[in-house]
Amino acid sequence: MDSSISVTGLRGLPLIKKGDDIAVLICNAVTLLDGDILCIATTIVSKANGYSRLLEEVIPGEQACSIASVTGEDPRFLQVVLDQAVDVVIETPFTLTALPCGHVGVRSGVDASNVEHGYAVYLPPDPMGEASRLAERIREISGVSCRVILTDTCGRAFRRGQTGHAIGWSGMTAIRDFRGDTDLFGKVLEITEEAVIDEIAGFSNFVMGESNNGVPVVLFRGCPAWTGHDEMYFTKQEDIIRRSLQKEKC
Repeated sequence: MDSSISVTGLRGLPLIKKGDDIAVLICNAVTLLDGDILCIATTIVSKANGYSRLLEEVIPGEQACSIASVTGEDPRFLQVVLDQAVDVVIETPFTLTALPCGHVGVRSGVDASNVEHGYAVYLPPDPMGEASRLAERIREISGVSCRVILTDTCGRAFRRGQTGHAIGWSGMTAIRDFRGDTDLFGKVLEITEEAVIDEIAGFSNFVMGESNNGVPVVLFRGCPAWTGHDEMYFTKQEDIIRRSLQKEKC
């Protein structure tokens, strides 16, 4: 990788509301170049598209109420979590769910922070499509071809703390595939697949911050292209952690 990579958090963007054109706001805030990577927090994408629920209008079902009786969470919030999920991996001590896009995360990525009081914001139902539409919209406005990563904060198995993860992406492959290359001693690499978009998303999260920083977009400049594939998510058959958790649930 080239060492001359710059990372810039975009400050001064307004609080996003439903109907805002994020691509216009970004293009007004910075001059973009072909090949730039924009990491955009899913929260602002969801807010701009109205992917939120007013909790007082949510009627929790039996499963949400049952989980809430154990965790102490708002059952209405948990109902929003369950409404996004295609599979509940575990219910307690935290609700771990799988989403239609393949992402597996705590509480379906639903969040009540950095959103107006009384609302819960959920992840874009089609994050790949959203990333592609943002990249195309930016190209329409600026004439520049940018790569786009939509990020969300997620926990990790076996380690404490959260990091940024890529939820949707456009203009690049998720994985940089080293299989078939050779190491410094000429040995052929057989299993090395680097999750580049997660590495970039993780650093963008460091720049964005987790509280009141007000930096929902981070620009990476100078990242070279790479080759690989988009098979980011394990299938149910491949994912031994998920299979083990669900076996315990049964």
